This record gives sequence, structure tokens and C-alpha cells, in this order.
Amino acid sequence: MTRPESSPAPRDAPRSPDGTPRVGVIGDGQLARMMAPAAVELGIELHLLAGSADSSAAQVIPHTTLGDYRDPQTVTAFAADLDVITFDHEHVPAEVLSALADSGTAMHPGPEALIYAQDKLAMRRAVEELGLPNPRWAEVHTVAELLEFGAETGWPVVLKTPRGGYDGKGVRMIDSAEEAPAAQDWFDRAAEGPTGLLAEQKVPYTRELSAQVARSAAGETMPYPVVESTQTDGVCDEVIAPAPHTSDTHIEAAERIARTIAEKLQVTGMLAVELFEISEDAADAERGIVPGIYVNELAMRPHNSGHWTMDGSITSQFEQHLRAVLGLPLGATEVKGGAGGYTVMKNLLGSSTPGERSLHSSFAAAMRRSHGSKIHLYGKEARPGRKIGHVNILTQTHSSQESWETRRSRLQRVRRAAAEVAEIIVEGPA
Repeated sequence: MTRPESSPAPRDAPRSPDGTPRVGVIGDGQLARMMAPAAVELGIELHLLAGSADSSAAQVIPHTTLGDYRDPQTVTAFAADLDVITFDHEHVPAEVLSALADSGTAMHPGPEALIYAQDKLAMRRAVEELGLPNPRWAEVHTVAELLEFGAETGWPVVLKTPRGGYDGKGVRMIDSAEEAPAAQDWFDRAAEGPTGLLAEQKVPYTRELSAQVARSAAGETMPYPVVESTQTDGVCDEVIAPAPHTSDTHIEAAERIARTIAEKLQVTGMLAVELFEISEDAADAERGIVPGIYVNELAMRPHNSGHWTMDGSITSQFEQHLRAVLGLPLGATEVKGGAGGYTVMKNLLGSSTPGERSLHSSFAAAMRRSHGSKIHLYGKEARPGRKIGHVNILTQTHSSQESWETRRSRLQRVRRAAAEVAEIIVEGPA
């Protein structure tokens, strides 16, 4: 693996006449939207390249330019007077990143690092070369190669498109050798591109964890507490921060993995490493699966598993990302409420039976259900299964001597409250 070089550091002198830093964001979704409050608080001038004036981020960011992020000329023109460019998704084409680099624009993360979030095959190779724990994997070009991989590792096998997948898209479970031929259409599409598909051994994980770390343009790193995440139909549903009842060994392993990736791949900004935790009971000696922490996927931007930080951490991931790309000192990341405190984040997913009712019509009932709930909406149409917002609820420590059972009981009450608040907002009061 060729070690990436750093993207140019942000310019010493901001380009605005009054010295205000100007940060450009490519991508107009909710992640860009949630950078706006942090930018306002820090007096940073946030600029957005958006595909639509009605997009989630364009609704709240005044300095918005409409244009296609896939067009090099559009993107370089957008970046011309800005101090640094960052992203709210990984899907910017290589030719656009090259054009930005050729223009001398500072980008964080840079294209040499971003490739490992854009291409899952490149990510697997990098994780392997860094000596970090991967599931067994292979690049496969045909059904025959998939069958060979499955025979070696055992079924089921997870088949992924290397680029473009998110929230469960681009992922296909192949449960047996008999099901493999049904994936021929995926191989036909992959044959039009430069690589094959990614086949991964399906590991019997106990739960999913996420380790986030920020790395600044100056090289400073700051980890966040490791969290537990729950997925529903491939979409993040709930996050508990910090991950409850987790061994020190697994916490240390997760933090070490995230910091190693951030430093060795020279990521600048927020990095999220999605992880599988495998317990002693779930290990499978015959398939070579040992207890511990395995890398699942990477995201080099703010991430759904970090939305809890908006209300539950001293420094939100969105403020931290802006600090990082500007080379400012990073903020503290402790969980509010001290040791034993938790934050529960519950996503708001569009109802399976959407109607014309405004989500705001449910706010009074939702707020009465939990006075401590913090509601965040994304300004999106409530289509079935779509992320349209999230709810954060904090539970604080009452005693430094609390037992795990006491904390667990309190955490369960908060989880129920978050789920009920989310249901009221999405489905309407009963």
C-alpha cells in the first residue's frame, strides 16, 4: 500500500476580507446541514455546493451554490475563494478530486485518504496491510469465484459492490452455494467497471460497535467514546453512547484501530470505523473466527453513529470536523453526565404509511412524553424508511457507586422513551 501524502493544509490567511474562515461543503444532505449550527457558533462562513435549493442543507446554509458535484469545472469554480473543502459524502468522482488538487485547493480529507472510504476493496487491502482485524475477504469476478470463496470460508457470504453503497444498499447476502448463481446480474454490472465485487465472510458478531476519532490538519487526534449501534434493514436505528457493558480490552482495541487508520491513512476530519464485536460464545474455530473486534466499514466524515454527540458530548462531531479541517485545536469528547452516564440516539425513519401530516404536529405530544428529548429534523420528505431526523435523550449518573444492574435498568427506560418519542413523531400520537 502506498502511504498517502497529506492534502495541502488550510491557508494561513483566510481569503475573506475580515479574516473569517471560509469552509466549503460538497454534498447537500443532513450531515452538511448539521455543520451549520456549529459553524454559526464558531463564526465560520460555511459555503455549500448543492444539487437543489430544497435539499436538506440548502434550507439552512445561506451561502449556497447550485451545481453538480460530479462536474470538475463547477466544483473548482465553487472552491475558488474558499479556504478548505470538505464533504458530507464519499461519492465525489476521482476526476473532480484531481481537478481540485490541481487547482491548489485544500481538501480534507484528501483524495489519497478518501479512496479508502470510497472503495471497499481498497479499504480491505489497507486494513489488511495495517495488520488490523479483517473478516476473510476476496475480490471476485464470477459466480465460480464466489463459489470457491464460499467453499473456503463457509456460508453465508456477504457480497458487496465496492463503490456507491450505503445504508444497506449495494449489499447482498448469499446464504448458500445454491443461491450464488442468482447474483449473476451483479457480476454482469461489475464487468463494466474496473474491479470485481467484494466477497466477505459473514462473521457471527454479537453486536455492532462504532469508534470515531477526529484528526486535525495539524496531526492532532482525539477519540470519542466507542458506541453500540443497532441496524434495522441495513439502516442505523439506535446508538448508545458509550457502548454499555463493554470490556476494557474491546474498548482499547476499537480505539486503537480507529486511531491507527486515522494516522496511517492521514485522514483529516472525522473518521468513523464501524466494527463487529465477536464474543467467546460467538467465535467459530472451524471458520477461523476468533473473539475480538473486526473492521466492518469506514466513513471519513461525520457519521450517523456520532449524532449523539450533538447533545451528549462536550464537543459535537460537527464542530469537531470543522475544527479539524481548519487545523484548530480539537475539543474535549467526554460524555456529558460523567462516568456511568449514557446518551441514546434514535433515528426517525419515514413511516411505511406516509400521509400529509406535518411532523411538527406531533411535537407537543412527543415532548410531553420525554421532557429531556432533543429532537433534530433534517427538512426531508418523510418517505418510507428514509432518515428524516433523530432524537437524543441523556441519562445521567446518580451515584458513583451505581451497580451495572441499576445503570442497565435506567438505560432501558431511556431507550423505551426514545423509541416512543420517535414513534409519536413519525406515526402521530395514539
